[in-house]
Amino acid sequence: MRIQLSDHFSYTRLIRFTLPSVIMMIFTSIYGVIDGIFVSNFVGKTPFAAINIIWPVLQGLGAVGLMIGTGGSALVSKILGEGDKKSANRVFSLLVYISLGLGVIISLLAFILMEPISIALGAEGEMIQHCVLYGRILIPALTTFLLQTEFQSFLVVAEKPNLGLAVTVAAGVTNIVFDALFIIVFDWGLAGAAAATALSQAVGGIIPLFYFIFSPSSILRLGKTKFNGKAILQSCTNGASEMTTNLSMSVVNILYNFRLLQTAGEDGVAAYGVIMYLNFIFISIFIGYSVGSAPIISFHFGAQDTGELKNLFKKSIRLLIFCSLAMTLIGILSAKPLSIIFVGYDSTLLSMTERGMMIYCISFLFAGINIFASSFFTALNNGAVSAALSFLRTLVFQILAILILPVIFGLDGIWSAIIAAEGLSLIVSLFFFIKMKRRYQY
Repeated sequence: MRIQLSDHFSYTRLIRFTLPSVIMMIFTSIYGVIDGIFVSNFVGKTPFAAINIIWPVLQGLGAVGLMIGTGGSALVSKILGEGDKKSANRVFSLLVYISLGLGVIISLLAFILMEPISIALGAEGEMIQHCVLYGRILIPALTTFLLQTEFQSFLVVAEKPNLGLAVTVAAGVTNIVFDALFIIVFDWGLAGAAAATALSQAVGGIIPLFYFIFSPSSILRLGKTKFNGKAILQSCTNGASEMTTNLSMSVVNILYNFRLLQTAGEDGVAAYGVIMYLNFIFISIFIGYSVGSAPIISFHFGAQDTGELKNLFKKSIRLLIFCSLAMTLIGILSAKPLSIIFVGYDSTLLSMTERGMMIYCISFLFAGINIFASSFFTALNNGAVSAALSFLRTLVFQILAILILPVIFGLDGIWSAIIAAEGLSLIVSLFFFIKMKRRYQY
């Protein structure tokens, strides 16, 4: 039975509707993890560390797609909730065309500046060459990466979350197959890993693009549009929190790498890379739920259905608390076997990674509510509150923690910085939930 945005959502219906987005985000994380496993085990520890140094920059460049996808989908969902399908399609088309243009411009600049960027991030000697090689092969696919990120949200708005899942699975399988082919069979090393990831991003961006162009039954269709500065500004403002999160994560990851190079050298950077790969898988559950539920919230906000808003908020909080407890326990129990998959060939690095992961997992207790809080206010078209939550969570609190805690606790202080940041963020999230309740009637 088809689930529509206008439906009343029980727990079962809510889980069924958001599950494709959750699985989609998990697969997105997993195929990035597979890349790391292949490089770490078949190319070497130094190239693996190099990827972890340059990846935050590549991730940061993709923030534009995340901003337009989350902010734009909230706006388009709201317009659909108001009953104006024609305007919704015009805004949708405009945002996609802008993304295509920005992707090309950003790609050209990043390709030219890849070497000085690598040096500025702290890469030295052989590691500079690895960073530049990986980055310059991957950067031509940035435009499709922006579209892939953006369409993950718009496919949910189009009531096609299962198609989004299928596309993500196809992209993931592409990455895994070509990783094995390029790295193991052809022995292309780091270049092969970058090429496999670029191909997977192309698959993830182009298939949905064709769907929105050619599908006659789609709620959203790419077509004629006209410039709408207000819609662009509102989408960017609305999605600023998600872009802030992405950019902040990039900045913080860079800071982590600097701290780890000082404290534990190349092994520290490699261990942090493993923890980040595993963290992406766990956090993707929270992100997927937030992405999947946001269009529903936006639709009922546009329709002024406060009763359903209350229902969605209450059920979401309960589901997230349950998931937070379960994921923390699973993360701690699986820290060693998951670490072995990446760095089982080096006992010292394995021990460091396992301990770091066990400490880091405690942050999952708080992360789910914090991620949902930012997405929730984006869905309500309150970009200011959403951006403030993201800015504090992913940048201010983490920078303060990573600067202070290692001085007191050494390497353990680096691993536990995220716990302090998420704990402080939870306090802020709860404050805004309470403060805004009367305004939005949720």
